[in-house]
Amino acid sequence: MESTNEITNNNEHQDLLTDESYELNPFVYATQGQRFLNWLIDNLLMRFALSYATGIAIGALLANIAPEFLNRIAYSEGRMSAEILLLSMLIGYLNYIIYYTLCEKLFKGYTLGKIITGSRAIRQDGDELSFKDALLRSLSRCVPFEVFSGFNTLTWHDSWTDTMVIKSR
Repeated sequence: MESTNEITNNNEHQDLLTDESYELNPFVYATQGQRFLNWLIDNLLMRFALSYATGIAIGALLANIAPEFLNRIAYSEGRMSAEILLLSMLIGYLNYIIYYTLCEKLFKGYTLGKIITGSRAIRQDGDELSFKDALLRSLSRCVPFEVFSGFNTLTWHDSWTDTMVIKSR
């Protein structure tokens, strides 16, 4: 028979949107507020600082490799061509994958957002993320509408990769 304490602990790990209970573990999941702030901080960093730096690097590379393509983009007079749109999307996805993969692996599950909010990504078994885990989490984030899975305790990039985001302090 379960004690009152065990019942309370099970309810702490209950997903209120789907009414499912998750296996009891010694970690406390990060709140949806923490996860939203993680996403906001990391995306602001990627969209402004990282995209700016990547754009300069790609511009310099294109100036040496394909100067005619770069001139066509530069003199498009504000028209958004398919080439510019495709290049912008590729830079965005590349930044996403590089930023999250490197940060979550090199900084042991932390990104700038996670450091600020006091949360950390780990494997479901409690171990540190491997490079493969970090890469697969990053690739999973590129799935359209994945961001809406944030209304659940485990997002798609958590459940698909057997990882989770926990409170680290």
